[in-house]
Amino acid sequence: MKVAVGQFAVSNDWQENVQTCIGLMERAKNAGAHLLVLPEAVLARDDNDPDLSVKSAQTVNEAFIEPLCEQSRHDQMTTILTLHIKTTPGRAANTLLAIRDGEVIARYQKLHLYDAFNVQESRLVDAGESMPPLIDVAGFKVGLMTCYDVRFPEMALSLALAGADVLVLPAAWLRGPNKEMHWATLLAARALDTTCYVVAAGECGNKNIGHSQVVDPLGVVVAAANQRPALIYAELESQHLADVRAMLPVLKNRRFASPQLL
Repeated sequence: MKVAVGQFAVSNDWQENVQTCIGLMERAKNAGAHLLVLPEAVLARDDNDPDLSVKSAQTVNEAFIEPLCEQSRHDQMTTILTLHIKTTPGRAANTLLAIRDGEVIARYQKLHLYDAFNVQESRLVDAGESMPPLIDVAGFKVGLMTCYDVRFPEMALSLALAGADVLVLPAAWLRGPNKEMHWATLLAARALDTTCYVVAAGECGNKNIGHSQVVDPLGVVVAAANQRPALIYAELESQHLADVRAMLPVLKNRRFASPQLL
């Protein structure tokens, strides 16, 4: 399976961000990608207004999603991103959407809200209450995660035990001391914990690090971006996945019970 990972600096104009997403979808389609992963919270962002993503929230049937669904009718590809979707007045859900063949085929409301490093995402965002589904893409089972979820190995393990071969992670990873190191270490760790491929898209810009990566089941980075807008590609190989899991059968060797969502 060929995967594409697009990173860009989300602007404060949702219409501009729609066109950026469509442009990345078009480029990934032309390159023959089966899966495109875009960053977290691509609806709108403003360095001077941390609440803009929630203020700009739409419903899943509103103007941001419609042109992306229309684009997906023509590209034979699955596109994954996250948006803020309206819940109650003044609040939203940070929602991952998987788009294919003109429709939203799966959604996941972020479980682990980023209440850390002096940020409180839960102030305006409602946490999810259920695990995400697995989706089928080009013969691979794909598990869905969002940003801060990567710090919780139980979630990645739960997806792997459910059958995931690939973990996708849209993110907007804030800059800060050692944060690039945290990001890279956690992506590799989740790949090694689960012997899954990890496909992570990071928003870039003034506040977020970018550094999108594709990591193989042995924790090896097979494609990576820096801090600038980019579209990177990698080939995920089912035989390599099978070989790694035969050589390193951590999912079979574990001695602990399966994790459960509280």
